[in-house]
Amino acid sequence: MRKNGNSLDQRTFDKLSRLYIIALSTIALSVVVSQVLIRKHLQDQESDSTVINIAGRQRMLSQKLTKEIVSLVAEDDLDKALSIKDSIKATQALWQVSHESLQSGNDSLGLPGNNSVVVSDLFKRLNVSFKTINESSKRIVEKIEGQPSLPVDSFVNDVTIIKNTEADFLSVMDKIVNQYDLEADEKVSWLRRLEMLLTTLTLLILLFEFLFIFWPTAKSVKQTLAELLVAEKKAKKMAYDADVLSVSKEKSIKELRALSHAMDETLLFARISSNGSVVHMGNKFSRLFKFNRFKASASFSEILSIHDNERMNIDDLVSKYKKTGWQGEVKATTKEGEAIWLEMAIIPFNPTDDKSELLIIASEITERKEAQLEIERLTKARFEEKMSQQKIISSKIIENQEKEQNRIAKDVHDGIGQMLTGLKYNLESIDISDIEKTASKVEHLKELTTNIIKGVRTATFNLTPPELTDHGIVPAITKLTKELSKLTGKQIVFYNKTNFNQRLDSLIEINIYRITQEAINNAIKYADSTHILVSLSHSENLLSIVIDDNGKGFDPDKVKRIKNGDGGMGMTFMRERITYINGRLFLSSQPGKGTRVTLNIPL
Repeated sequence: MRKNGNSLDQRTFDKLSRLYIIALSTIALSVVVSQVLIRKHLQDQESDSTVINIAGRQRMLSQKLTKEIVSLVAEDDLDKALSIKDSIKATQALWQVSHESLQSGNDSLGLPGNNSVVVSDLFKRLNVSFKTINESSKRIVEKIEGQPSLPVDSFVNDVTIIKNTEADFLSVMDKIVNQYDLEADEKVSWLRRLEMLLTTLTLLILLFEFLFIFWPTAKSVKQTLAELLVAEKKAKKMAYDADVLSVSKEKSIKELRALSHAMDETLLFARISSNGSVVHMGNKFSRLFKFNRFKASASFSEILSIHDNERMNIDDLVSKYKKTGWQGEVKATTKEGEAIWLEMAIIPFNPTDDKSELLIIASEITERKEAQLEIERLTKARFEEKMSQQKIISSKIIENQEKEQNRIAKDVHDGIGQMLTGLKYNLESIDISDIEKTASKVEHLKELTTNIIKGVRTATFNLTPPELTDHGIVPAITKLTKELSKLTGKQIVFYNKTNFNQRLDSLIEINIYRITQEAINNAIKYADSTHILVSLSHSENLLSIVIDDNGKGFDPDKVKRIKNGDGGMGMTFMRERITYINGRLFLSSQPGKGTRVTLNIPL
């Protein structure tokens, strides 16, 4: 089993080798560091016992020196006195060497001379006593050596000085010895702590290696063994599958031969070279285009068509898409001149490394193509018909606009104009001297003036109301329903269910107003209704206006005849306007049950 170019056993061995080298190197490093630290400390402590011994000996030597000097003074025998003098001289020399070595160090005595600050300060104090005793001892020895028979009285003063100074020397020397002993104990304690620290560190390293090296390594080995077992199973399965595949291969070859025969017989199938020459053509293809399959190679385009333009089209497709492939529709013509449409796919493939061919797989779609062309023709005819209808609607719109303008002009001329003319004649005919007739004419003039005002309001109200421009659609519809209710005597009520008060685009507002006005006018003119309810509601994205009447109703299907020019254009105008503002109009009516017109406008 190999992965990324390395066998599983080699990768596992390399991984384990790295982990064990790291683990053993870490342990070895910790042991070496521990030994170096401990040995260094022990080496520092090797001289501690020598220092303590020599320091203690200094006390003994000072006492011995004092005793020998006292014995010298008390000795009467000259020979013994000289012998004591030699002993004093030897003791004094050893005492002086030891004293200096304790401070400065001495390799022969094994003294390092690296005293602490406390010991150095004590030696500074001790040096005074040492110097006094040492000088006095030397003077005594020098006097005896110069004159052996010198009387005792001549160095009594030096003896007295030594005896008086010895106590100070011994006191400070005791402190030095104690300090050496204390420092040695502290070094031992520090060594114990160092040993404990190194032991703890070693245990932590072992724990770390167990958690992050040995335990993961064990898991890795376990996983590797599992992978090896799985690989073994896969190998066995692959061997078994190879046997099965060999049997399947023989079976597939037989099936492929059968499939190839079936394709030749059932599909429009062919193989051509990259230059368009036929390599092989199926039976069905050959029968459709009357081609002899055993004939020498011929051009594919010449087989499919007898027309030059169709051949050029096929040759262009083969040349252009011989590397990328292509799928689409192709027109062909048989030798009998019959037009045939093919849905054809050109598929490039390489039977060998140095040879490329094209597979041609096609199906005849002549009937479907003819039906498609017929649908396109009918669609074009329908479009032209729709355009013709649109022209009719446009002419009707223009015609209605002219009628509306003539109506307004007629209302102004025949109604308001005649009433204004009558008002003028009545004003001219007033005779101020005849008070009774004047009063009667004034009353008549008031009524005539009221009618003129009503006519003006009616004429202007049919135009764009100022409320729509100034305040929006809700105030405009409110004014519309109130005015039409007054003018017609019908109960026309407006109900704003959701208290809508937003302003919309001016074109949207004028179209909503005109559609609502047209729906109310239809209910007034044609429905014989007595009550009309205009209700408005809105949501976040939709404005809805519903116009209900209790009139006689009608059959909405008959309204469809409008588009053929058989009826009025009011409903057509309403639909044109609602489409213009991307809204929807719904008409619901039944004979004898009233009518409902619903407008839905997106916000």
